[in-house]
Amino acid sequence: QAQLVESGGGLVQAGGSLRLSCAASGRTFSGYAMGWFRQAAGKEREFVAAIRWSDIYTYYADSVKGRFTVSRDNAKNTAYLQMNSLKPEDTAVYYCAAVKSLTVSVTAAYKYDYWGQGTQVTVSA
Repeated sequence: QAQLVESGGGLVQAGGSLRLSCAASGRTFSGYAMGWFRQAAGKEREFVAAIRWSDIYTYYADSVKGRFTVSRDNAKNTAYLQMNSLKPEDTAVYYCAAVKSLTVSVTAAYKYDYWGQGTQVTVSA
């Protein structure tokens, strides 16, 4: 059974940085895209970024472009989300997810097959 486990969330001041990790296990994710989503209190889950597991292609939401960087380490079966210049509006529970896809620009949450449990990111003003 595939499993995704996020870590690295926490409390940070505006302008600070955090790096989230998503450890994948239980199956091979070759041919999958790994996505990051977030859900703020009272809001719908929104797409943040994605990376193909097997190549270099990445895709970002406009709201994080230039501030967030998605990457992965195949040897560790882990995906990362480096978040810089954080803003209070980035406060949310962040989730990683996996979808079997030939493209990286899969932004609809319902299309993803596997989800982690989420990690809280809080950015204070």
